[in-house]
Amino acid sequence: MAVKAFAFGTDLWDPSHRFETSWLISPWLLFFFRALFSLYILTAIIIILAWQCVNDVTHCAASRDEFSYFTSLTYWGLGFYFLAASAHTFTYARSGVPLLDRFPRPLQALHSAYYTTVVVYPFVVTIVFWARLYSGHWFPVVFDGWSNVSQHAMNSVFALFELVVPRTNPPPAVHMLWLILVLALYLALAYLTHATKGFYPYDFLDPAKEHGFVAVYVFGIAIGSLIIFGIAWGLIWLRKHVTEVKLGREGKFARQPQGARGNRIGEEDVEMSGPKNR
Repeated sequence: MAVKAFAFGTDLWDPSHRFETSWLISPWLLFFFRALFSLYILTAIIIILAWQCVNDVTHCAASRDEFSYFTSLTYWGLGFYFLAASAHTFTYARSGVPLLDRFPRPLQALHSAYYTTVVVYPFVVTIVFWARLYSGHWFPVVFDGWSNVSQHAMNSVFALFELVVPRTNPPPAVHMLWLILVLALYLALAYLTHATKGFYPYDFLDPAKEHGFVAVYVFGIAIGSLIIFGIAWGLIWLRKHVTEVKLGREGKFARQPQGARGNRIGEEDVEMSGPKNR
């Protein structure tokens, strides 16, 4: 598995355009929702940063610390994922050939890994925030309530959309290694933040306060991420089985241009042309 973690594959990349199509809605609608989510997330980030600069007693200090928090990093990642995914979906809806198909194989593989982080990390953020970080009292300032709901609740709604609506395959098991690697890199960033800025992004990472429980939190979040990966994998498999095998809803496609991938317009894609077990 360690070798495969750094291999990009040699098989045909996404022959039926699962990353750009849905079993439920057309490519144009999928593009619309992804673009809308990206616009909302990136706009929310800009508003939050500006609000902190104007209203926080430390002015822009909180905004400058934005990239020290896993919540913020994953929210930025979610926004840019939907931006990239909407671009790929738009080009597919418009021409029948997504921009992603023109990318070199390493970037295609990274997009697949990116998708996996999008359907795992938002749920980690939501669970950790509401179970461990939330004080239990609702925010007295309306803006604080909106910003926290946007980053710690709606993020999981966006992730759930990507689990349910597109035709994506279950992520490969090797992506678990990448999930843990990213968490390890963030852990290093958290302690680098303490070394350079004098604070821990999350109090449960402070060994002076939590002592040995720091390791419990670290390994607990890592194991929890793998559990969420397993749940996400199962939900994607179930969605694919129910919609494609049981209901026969193999997807809503754009028309293929003449000669694309060697197919004529209207021909079934190679992935979808095999025998069906219903």
